Amino acid sequence: MKRAWLDVALPLCLLAVGTAWIAASGADLKLSALFCVGGKWPIGDMQPWRFLYRLDRIPAVALAVAGLLAAGWNMYFRQRRYLVKAGFFLVLLLALGPGLLVNSVFKEYWGRPRPREIVQSGGTKTYLHPWQKGVAHGGRSFPSGHASAAFYLSAPYFIYRRRNRRAAWYWMTGGLCFGVMMSVARITQGGHFLSDNLWAWGMVHLTAVSLYYLLRLDRDEPTLAA
Repeated sequence: MKRAWLDVALPLCLLAVGTAWIAASGADLKLSALFCVGGKWPIGDMQPWRFLYRLDRIPAVALAVAGLLAAGWNMYFRQRRYLVKAGFFLVLLLALGPGLLVNSVFKEYWGRPRPREIVQSGGTKTYLHPWQKGVAHGGRSFPSGHASAAFYLSAPYFIYRRRNRRAAWYWMTGGLCFGVMMSVARITQGGHFLSDNLWAWGMVHLTAVSLYYLLRLDRDEPTLAA
């Protein structure tokens, strides 16, 4: 129970502190302004940022498909039961995190304008903080869909955290690094603010934590403690 409480409380604290710091320092506007030149975003059109934008959700979908195949294979042949739950975990996380929560609910209905749409960048819309709800369908900045799909790649951490700690942290580190790179790409392109990417990570991570306990992945017997 203590571990579950920490799994929820720590990311919530990071989100609260990070959001407060961004608001107090003006980091959203200051960071985006570094890449806006005369209302355009030339750095975002350069590599590797352009490649990352086009890569989009392909790695995330590939990981979810691999999870689905692993679940189906082990169900059919009645082999490693934990891989069945692990596979469904990957599929459900992609569907509920980046899919439903990020893209279908918040991006569609929160209404936060993108950096390239606000007055400070030559647009016509007013800058809104993450907690300020705008007009539904009037802005799709909060949170970042690209970043949420990138941060999703840290999902196997929850599969391996009790079975192989080294592998778990490899996945967590790799997923976070990829998520940060995708976040930088979207900031340089005027697509999202820093806080949009912070919350993209937060929503995916907290969804993963919820599924981890709902699917009882924390009850699987550990095998390696490397």
